Amino acid sequence: MAQVFLLGAVVVCSLLLLNEAQAAQGKNWVVIVAGSNGWYNYRHQADACHAYQIVHSHGIPDEQIVVMMYDDLAYNTENPTPGVIINQPNGPDVYKGVLKDYVGDDVTPENFLAVLRGDAEAVRGKGNGKVIHSGPDDHVFVYFTDHGAPGLLAFPNNELYVQDLDQTLTQMYQHNQYKKMVMYIESCESGSMMVNLPPNVNVFSTTAANAYESSYACYYDSDRGTYLGDLYSVNWMEDSDQNDLSSETLQQQFTIVKEKTRGSSHVMQFGDMNMGDMKVIQFQGNAAAAAAAQQIVSIKPFKHAIPSPDVTLDILQRQLQKEENEYQSNNIRQKLQELFKIRQSMQQVVKKIAEMATHSEEQKTRVLNAQSLLSQHTCYKSAVVTFKNHCFNWNMPKYEYALRHLFVFQNMCEEKIDPERIQQAMLKVCEGLNE
Repeated sequence: MAQVFLLGAVVVCSLLLLNEAQAAQGKNWVVIVAGSNGWYNYRHQADACHAYQIVHSHGIPDEQIVVMMYDDLAYNTENPTPGVIINQPNGPDVYKGVLKDYVGDDVTPENFLAVLRGDAEAVRGKGNGKVIHSGPDDHVFVYFTDHGAPGLLAFPNNELYVQDLDQTLTQMYQHNQYKKMVMYIESCESGSMMVNLPPNVNVFSTTAANAYESSYACYYDSDRGTYLGDLYSVNWMEDSDQNDLSSETLQQQFTIVKEKTRGSSHVMQFGDMNMGDMKVIQFQGNAAAAAAAQQIVSIKPFKHAIPSPDVTLDILQRQLQKEENEYQSNNIRQKLQELFKIRQSMQQVVKKIAEMATHSEEQKTRVLNAQSLLSQHTCYKSAVVTFKNHCFNWNMPKYEYALRHLFVFQNMCEEKIDPERIQQAMLKVCEGLNE
C-alpha cells in the first residue's frame, strides 16, 4: 500500500511539475497591423497577410493572433486575380485564410493600443473586439507596416504618436502583461518610434529605417501595376520562410535583414540587446509546430527597390511607358503633373510657414534642413494636427507626400518656437488650402 501511495504521489508531483513547466513556458501572442489603404499601397497589406501566414504556419493558433488591415485589395476592381493577394512575383496567395479582426475604419491607433493592452472595453467600431490576453510568462510579437514620419505611424484615418506607444509599452511592462516582446516596424523614419526605447523593459525591436530616412518598396508587378512588398519586410519574412526558426536567433535574423537591405535604408535595432540570443521561433511560432511550417519561397529576386514616398510617381511613370492608347496616356500625364504640382506647392507652403514662424534667417535655415530627435511631443503633435487639418491631409492619396515635410515642424519644436506661433503661421499660410 505504501508503494502504491508513493507511486501515486510521484505521478501527481510529476504532473504538477509538468503543468508548472507548461505554465512557465507561456503563450505566444501576435499583433499584425497594416496601416494604409488603396491600391498604390498594396504592399502594406500584402506584407501583413504574409506575416500572418508565417506565424500561423509555425503553430501559433488564431485565437492568439490579431490582424488589423483595411481589406480593400482582394476584391478591388484593379485586382487581376480577385480574392488573391501576393507578396512576391508569381508568389502564392497570402490572403487565403487570413484573419480579419479589424478592417476598414476600425483600423485605428486607439484600437491597436487597446488590443496590446488587452482592453476589450476600449475597442471601438465594428471589429470583433479581439485583444491579446498576454500574461507574465507570455511572449508578444508585434509587426507594423505602413507610412510613417518622425515620431508617428500612419493609420487609414489617423496617426499613432510615439508617446502613446511608449505609454502603452510602459503600462504593459509595469502590469506584467508580457515576459518578452519583439516589435518589427516597417515605415519611413521608423527608427524614431524606437530610438528612446529603454533597454530594461524586455522589448527588442528592429525597424526598416533610421529616424531620418525613408523605407523602400520592392517587387514591382506589371500585371497589378503596383509594388507587392516592402524591402525590409520582404527580407525578414523570406528569411523566416526559408530558415529553421528554432535555431536562428533574433540577432541573426536582424543581421541578415540589415545586410540584404544595405544600400537602401539603414535597418536598426533597439531595446534589450540581450534578447538577440533568443530564437525567432519563440516569437514567430511555437517550437513544437515548427517542423510543420509551410515555406513560401521567393521565386525570383527583386531587381528594383525605391523609396516609399516615390512609389506613386514611379507607378504612374511605369504606366505611362507601357500605355499605348493616347487618351489614357494623357490621363496619366495629367495625374503626374498634378502630383508634381502638389509636391511643389507643399514645399512652398512649408517654406512660407518656416519664414513666418521662425525668428531669423539662420533659424529658418536650420528648421528646413536639420535632423533632430523628437523631445517636444506636445508641441509637435499640435503642429502635426494643425498642418493636417488646415494644409494637407495625407490620408488623401494625392497629399500622402506631406508626411515627408513633418520633420520641419519637429525641428521648430526642438528650437522651442512657441506652438501657438507655429499654428498661427500654418493657419495664415494654408487658409482655404485643405478644402
